Amino acid sequence: MLPSYYTVKGYGEQEIIIQKSRFISYINRVESEEEAQAFIQEIKKKHGNANHNCSAYMIGEHNQIQKANDDGEPTGTAGIPMLEVLKKRDLKDTVVVVTRYFGGIKLGGGGLIRAYGRSTTEGINAAGVVQRKLMRIMHTKLDYTWLGKVENELRSSIYEIKEIHYLDQVEVETYVEESQTEQFIEWMTELTNGQCEHSEGKMVYLEEDAH
Repeated sequence: MLPSYYTVKGYGEQEIIIQKSRFISYINRVESEEEAQAFIQEIKKKHGNANHNCSAYMIGEHNQIQKANDDGEPTGTAGIPMLEVLKKRDLKDTVVVVTRYFGGIKLGGGGLIRAYGRSTTEGINAAGVVQRKLMRIMHTKLDYTWLGKVENELRSSIYEIKEIHYLDQVEVETYVEESQTEQFIEWMTELTNGQCEHSEGKMVYLEEDAH
């Protein structure tokens, strides 16, 4: 599992007009090639009368699956420029489809490359980008007398509270980067004068908006 990576927040779409041609970009997050293909087919069905529905996707921890399709545009003028944008933005598990309705003015090879690249970028911006960070959920048990202090300190720290369970003792679940678990345990132990118990929970990805 990667310590962190970038992907799109979810579904997004954006339309731009270039030399009277309509370019509508559709973006989504996918976890498999089957999901990517299903999304492409869905858009093709929606725009069956469009001149082109070009597509690209990049899937896998190490971008193992990369595909680009020009869908009738001159070879290398649509799918590849779209895929290049995904690579440049370093977006994993992302599929993009750009639908084109021809407006009567030919753009030429360079013009098409720029148009499909720009359309992909605009679609990504509309969907939004997130950074997914791998976190360990740390479970900390302590007496209620410590809760106020611990909660205040946590909320103004680099760590993020996942949940607080009010049982016989309080159990605080905190998201902690794997490389910081020892530091976290030491900090909490010092905070409570050693009156807390720690256990490591599962690893999960936490998402935050990328700027």
